[in-house]
Amino acid sequence: MKHSGIQESHGLTDRFLILHFSKTAAIITFNHIFMTKGGYAYMITNKNHTVLYTGVTSNLYSRISEHKNGIGSKFTSKYNCTELVYWEYHDHIETAIKREKQIKKWKRAYKENVINEMNPEWLDLFDQVEDMQ
Repeated sequence: MKHSGIQESHGLTDRFLILHFSKTAAIITFNHIFMTKGGYAYMITNKNHTVLYTGVTSNLYSRISEHKNGIGSKFTSKYNCTELVYWEYHDHIETAIKREKQIKKWKRAYKENVINEMNPEWLDLFDQVEDMQ
């Protein structure tokens, strides 16, 4: 049996779930489940830098490893997008998702400018991500 609602606490509003396990109740905040894990918006390209792919993930190392092994997505496999040229971290995965959607709307030239600010040589930044493990 699940109940959901809004709880007022010190002027802050927290959404919560109450899950009943036999005679015990556990309160789990949505903020804890959905908001505490950060995420990454990123762009990868192919060796000739002719194709850009924008993505989002909660684990950048694993996701880029998937792209490098040809299992990241059909698009990246088809166009051999394996080089991480841009990434940014967000405290909340929802923010990273919004940023990914924003980046996808940009024209190619604007994406290139953003990449050039962070990574003017367009080097594969995967080694940096690997070091963060």
